[in-house]
Amino acid sequence: MKLWGGRFKEGTNKLVNDFNSSINVDCRMYKEDIKGSIAHSKMLGKQGIIPKESAKKIEDGLVELLKRLNSGAIEIDLTSEDIHSFTEGILTYYIGDSGKMLHTARSRNDQVTLDLKLYLKSYINDIINDLLNLEEVLSLKAKENTKTIMPGYTHMQKAQPITFSHHLLAYSEMFKRDIKRLLDDLERLDEMPLGSGALATSTYPIDREFVAKELGFKNITLNSLDSVSDRDYAIETLSCLSIIMMHLSRFSEEIIIWCTNEFNFIELSDEYSTGSSIMPQKKNPDVAELVRSKTGRVYGDLMTLLTVMKGIPLAYNKDMQEDKECLFDALDTVSLSIKTFTGMINTMKVNKEAMKLSCKSGFTNATDVADYLVKSGLTFRSAHEIVGEMVLYCIDKNKGIEDLTLEEFKSFSKEFKEDIYKAVDLLTCVEERSVVGGPSTSSVNFQIKMLDEFINSIKNKQ
Repeated sequence: MKLWGGRFKEGTNKLVNDFNSSINVDCRMYKEDIKGSIAHSKMLGKQGIIPKESAKKIEDGLVELLKRLNSGAIEIDLTSEDIHSFTEGILTYYIGDSGKMLHTARSRNDQVTLDLKLYLKSYINDIINDLLNLEEVLSLKAKENTKTIMPGYTHMQKAQPITFSHHLLAYSEMFKRDIKRLLDDLERLDEMPLGSGALATSTYPIDREFVAKELGFKNITLNSLDSVSDRDYAIETLSCLSIIMMHLSRFSEEIIIWCTNEFNFIELSDEYSTGSSIMPQKKNPDVAELVRSKTGRVYGDLMTLLTVMKGIPLAYNKDMQEDKECLFDALDTVSLSIKTFTGMINTMKVNKEAMKLSCKSGFTNATDVADYLVKSGLTFRSAHEIVGEMVLYCIDKNKGIEDLTLEEFKSFSKEFKEDIYKAVDLLTCVEERSVVGGPSTSSVNFQIKMLDEFINSIKNKQ
């Protein structure tokens, strides 16, 4: 059933029908389409725009249609032009001419953006919950590794000793920001567009506030032209999803590195690894690699919609039908990526000894030696130069700084005393950094506490 055939003498070319159709993509919004239609029909009856008995008949028919679609008793007809045409057509088939009143005072232009906003409100909350589950796993792993010493890196060169907890909690901060961005996105898309019509509202005495309340929207949109041509909320969602994938990709890169024989910091569970068809010894971190690659796919989805929207004059244009395929692809990709990644992190084994041993071989305590000299009265620049010379000496002698004798220490500066050995101990290097945000046990425990409070605060608001 087409909703627009009266003006045309000839039928549409089949190829054009296929090209024009969006049912294969927007069929997933059937619940939202029916929910929006129920609220609209209630308003039409309340306002006396259509007879109340007709409105009730439409509402009852839509409720029954939803039940049958959910149960599989009715299947969506994929030859329909879109989900809106299907809903109205099947409703009219079951309840008769009253179904033809449903589209009074609305257009597919404001209907589709309503459906999409309703769909996003639900799906974004699902992704927030996925991220909260990941955060809970990171909190658990952090609690287990507050004293697991590992090297921190800059430029992929060993820099200073930290703990594995501290490293994991850096990612928890990223995902906290992701959750906040999604919540902020929800605030902006929580405006009800129905009643905007094709572009210029309606001559009927509609009650937009009633529909907004029925559908759980905080506000109504204020400009009908913007209402039907706006896709900022979809672009913003895609932007949020792209940043999430960027964070997951960075984390995946480290997982891949840590799994190598050269690092051996972690071992992934067999459940989240694959093998080689030719090399029997291989255990590949395919989950992390796929997350890393799928990031580009989500970036592409964002660029698709940005490109679609960049040159469209007001108001609605058919180009905007391309919004859903890229948006749904990104939503599905991100949700699956987070879920799979969470399971991978939850089941990984941490090789604590390998992490600690790696710290010892990389002069990660060199800054602490410089700090020791500064606290003894030297300027930092002088201390920096002395320790640089010590590192060159250690490289030449194949020693770690902590392996030097006291006499060797004193050959570089008379300020060195017996307590230098405590100062360069890796645990001391970590615990002395007790500034808020640092890797010490007290600082990390505070970060974990704040993470747990954040998780609980978001859950309590849902």
